[in-house]
Amino acid sequence: MSNVSYYTKEGLQKLKDRLHALRTTGRIEIAQQIAEAREKGDLRENAEYDAAKDAQGMLELNIAKLEGLVANARLIDESKIDTSKVTILSTVTIKNVALNKTFQYMLVSEEEADLKQGKISVQSPIGKTLLGHEKGDTVEIKVPAGVTKFEILDISHSM
Repeated sequence: MSNVSYYTKEGLQKLKDRLHALRTTGRIEIAQQIAEAREKGDLRENAEYDAAKDAQGMLELNIAKLEGLVANARLIDESKIDTSKVTILSTVTIKNVALNKTFQYMLVSEEEADLKQGKISVQSPIGKTLLGHEKGDTVEIKVPAGVTKFEILDISHSM
C-alpha cells in the first residue's frame, strides 16, 4: 500500500525546501553540537552529548519521514480539476444551514493544510465529507459540537 499524497506546486516545493534545510543546515548544526559536547570530556556522563545524540536521532527520523513524503508526492495538474464536484484543490464555498453563515475552504493534502489561509485537509472531517459532492448538495458533517448541515454554494479551483 502506497501513501501517495497530492500537492500543489507550491506545497511540494515547500516540502522539498524543508527536506533540503534539514539535510544541510540541520545536520551541520547537530554535528557542531556533538563536537562541542565531545570536547567537554567523558562521554559516559555528558548530558549535553546525550541530548545532542538524541537530537540527531530525531533529525534523522524527520528527514526519513520527509523523504518518504517526497517520494510518494504527486503534483496536481490544476488545469484538469473538475469543478462539477468537490476534489482535492477545489475551493468550496459552504453555508452552515443552522447559522446561515458561509465559509470558503480550499481542500489540500494534510501537509499543506493551514486553517489561517483557508486550506483544510482532505483527511479532515469536513474535507472527507465534502469530497465528491456537487454544488447545491446539502451534507451533514460531524464536528466536535455534533452534526451540522452545510450547503455547497460554489466549487472552483482557485481562491
